[in-house]
Amino acid sequence: MKLPVVYLPDIQANQPDIQITLTRVGVTDVKKLVEVARKDKRPIVLVSTFDIFVDLPSNRKGANLSRNFEAIDEVLEEMIAAPVYEIEDLCGEVAKRLIDRHEYALVAEVRMKSEYIIKRETPSTKIKCQEVVNIFAEARALRGEKLTLRKLIGAEVLGITACPCAQEIMRDKAKKELRSLGVETGIIRKFLSSVPMPTHNQRGRGIISIEVHDSNFVSLDKIINIIEHSMSSQMFELLKRSDEAAIVELAHKNPKFVEDCVRTMAKKVVNEFPELPDDSIITIKQINEESIHRHNAFAERKSTIGELRQEIYQLDSK
Repeated sequence: MKLPVVYLPDIQANQPDIQITLTRVGVTDVKKLVEVARKDKRPIVLVSTFDIFVDLPSNRKGANLSRNFEAIDEVLEEMIAAPVYEIEDLCGEVAKRLIDRHEYALVAEVRMKSEYIIKRETPSTKIKCQEVVNIFAEARALRGEKLTLRKLIGAEVLGITACPCAQEIMRDKAKKELRSLGVETGIIRKFLSSVPMPTHNQRGRGIISIEVHDSNFVSLDKIINIIEHSMSSQMFELLKRSDEAAIVELAHKNPKFVEDCVRTMAKKVVNEFPELPDDSIITIKQINEESIHRHNAFAERKSTIGELRQEIYQLDSK
């Protein structure tokens, strides 16, 4: 005997009591194992967290959230056969599938964040070590006559900053003390130019994200490198005494305000990404966790890369 087919009601398709549109409906903190391929190297395996959203029209009570899980699992399975090399491409593919599966949605958004291990070498003893960098990617698909897709890739990197203001105060104090001891002006000048003065330090967090069209490629390794070299010094998990001395000397010879870090990153982004179209959106942030204050220092620049190019080219031409 053939059993009758039972159709369950689609409650989500009903009209809501309060008929207003919702900007985002979806799921957050979805953990997935992601394997990212690399040319001529072993793949990178990331434990990643996803946030997945679609918009919801006013005449629909709810979204079919199971379709979000179906879309991401489908893409991850396909990656086994046809590997993905960039995490923003993965997010973009999931966003496209969401638009296909949620026929009522006009916008689909996917956000991904993960920890990325990079190999580094300490400055003095050349010990090989591993450092952890926070990376993130996003994609936004818009339904229209033609599907449009914007992708974003970014990283957050820790480093050291040394305060220029306190250092200048200590430099002036050292100059006066040396004069009182009868040291000649020429020797004082030579000493202060070769031995950096003490100052207070901060643990800096540099963040860069770049949003582009679907067809554009942005190197994550370039972003990480720019952030690392825009603070007073890099930070290392493992340091011997000679490494500590080298890091402290480097940081104090290169003091930077939080604003200096953002401006340095901005200039490096323009120099390192000449191929990006002018409408690419650049967001640069620096957060310095103060050591002698209770507060933190913050600076940010958000603009198109075209606007940044124009500012920097005008400065260079002066």
